[in-house]
Amino acid sequence: MIPKLFTCLRDYNKEQFLKDFAAGIIVAIIALPLSIALAIASGVSPEKGLITAIIGGFFVSLLGGSRVQIGGPTGAFVVIVYGIVQKYGLSGLTVATVIAGIFLILMGVLKLGSMIKFIPYPITTGFTSGIAIIIFSSQIKDFFGLSMDKVPADFIPKWTAYFGNFHTINGAALLVGALSILIIVLWPKVNKKIPSTLIAIIFVTFISILLKLDVATIGSQFGEISTSLSMPSLPQINLKMIQELIMPGITIALLGSIESLLSAVVADGMIGGNHRSNIELVGQGVANICSSLFGGIPVTGAIARTAANIKNGARTPISGIVHSITLLLMMLILMPYVKFIPMAALAAILMMVAYHMGEWHAFKELSKSPKSDAIILLTTFFLTVIVDLVVAIEVGMVLAAFLFMKRMADVTDFKYLLEDNQIKDDLPIYENVSKKIAFYEINGPFFFGAADKFIKVIKEVEHSPQVLILKMKNVPVIDATGYAALKQLYDMNQQSNTELILMEIQELPLRILGNYGFIETLGKDHVCECLDEAIEMANRFIDEESIEAVKTLPVMQ
Repeated sequence: MIPKLFTCLRDYNKEQFLKDFAAGIIVAIIALPLSIALAIASGVSPEKGLITAIIGGFFVSLLGGSRVQIGGPTGAFVVIVYGIVQKYGLSGLTVATVIAGIFLILMGVLKLGSMIKFIPYPITTGFTSGIAIIIFSSQIKDFFGLSMDKVPADFIPKWTAYFGNFHTINGAALLVGALSILIIVLWPKVNKKIPSTLIAIIFVTFISILLKLDVATIGSQFGEISTSLSMPSLPQINLKMIQELIMPGITIALLGSIESLLSAVVADGMIGGNHRSNIELVGQGVANICSSLFGGIPVTGAIARTAANIKNGARTPISGIVHSITLLLMMLILMPYVKFIPMAALAAILMMVAYHMGEWHAFKELSKSPKSDAIILLTTFFLTVIVDLVVAIEVGMVLAAFLFMKRMADVTDFKYLLEDNQIKDDLPIYENVSKKIAFYEINGPFFFGAADKFIKVIKEVEHSPQVLILKMKNVPVIDATGYAALKQLYDMNQQSNTELILMEIQELPLRILGNYGFIETLGKDHVCECLDEAIEMANRFIDEESIEAVKTLPVMQ
């Protein structure tokens, strides 16, 4: 729970500072156009994206658990932020982001950082790709310069409106957008140090001014833009607002934790380090609270900017702090000129962001993946695009849980050993014994997904044996429903005067059954460590004519 910055400063030196300083400046240059574009796509004014990168990015580096994490606005939040702003306004967004920050801090304090890994890959792939489609769709109006008063929020009505207004395409805007994409794609082949997005913005803005192109700009759409940080403030809050925004806040917290920790894991792989997931969540929580109080939007770890930070030599959080300070200076100095940037250029940048954030390779591999994973991915993807991100995650998690339970239930099986051809060499069939003894084995976790199958197998026994031996050597865990199934089996045996013997049960299931009082009810002498002991116990219960046959049963190794 100690921020990485404090650890890194112990052996910090001038040489590393110079590398961090240079990396911080370069990442700030990359973050400038992205922060503005993501803010506009989220339905807020351009400076709010910069405030997010400045304030949020500063606290992510100051209090986070990664050496090289860069915090700021990201594409993952565009959809949910836009929805909150449209429904509740900026004050609602502030409240939701504060709620998200509080949840992130609680997740870190409760040490839930490692729990994020239990969110299945198909779900993260599905909603990430769905968000990419939504971001791409939201930029069509500005990219083509369509004359539309208001773009519908929902996916299908949005594209219906687009098709109804394609006759209003602005050729100049389309030229600016296409030229921007061309520069973003080709510039890295010329120079990888200078960000292609920055070159695209500068070039097309200069061309637009020089040729006096009739295109929408940030200035024409948003008017005068603030060039300073306002004092932190919190809007008026009431209980109803908190109740309505708690779910969007939790969604922001969940998305932020997933993206931040994923980014931290990617960074670890690039520098050979180990991030501290719990303090990273605490840092992200503080960053979100502070960002919202200063008028920003949700902040999280940005994978692309973090990777650029590493590639330019950064190895400590100092680079992230330099990145924030540099952005602050840029905001104070360059903001008056931002108003000349064409909206089509920002649309082009966001289209490229959408292209790179989508996990399109996963769709190519759907035919190779298990059907359950494909169903989860496609369900999450389509629900994200057509319905709602919150609904997509909820349905995806529930669906994944059910499919996982089914998969685990399929893994757990039950064998009637006296009739299993695979082991007849070790345990020959004795007709006179099989009428007196039933010998079953459980393989796999004995939980609620498998308990019903167990009861069905037991009920299929045509006659009631005098002794039922249950081998549980391969049962690693048992839950409440598994216990209930054993209790039901015990009650059935009591009615038919059958003695139940548990054999080779592992320590954890034995302890759980003991806690329920089942071992005491069954009798401790009915719990045997090996087959010899189980047979000896069975000899006490079967009639005299079968005793000799029972004694001839070989010991299973």
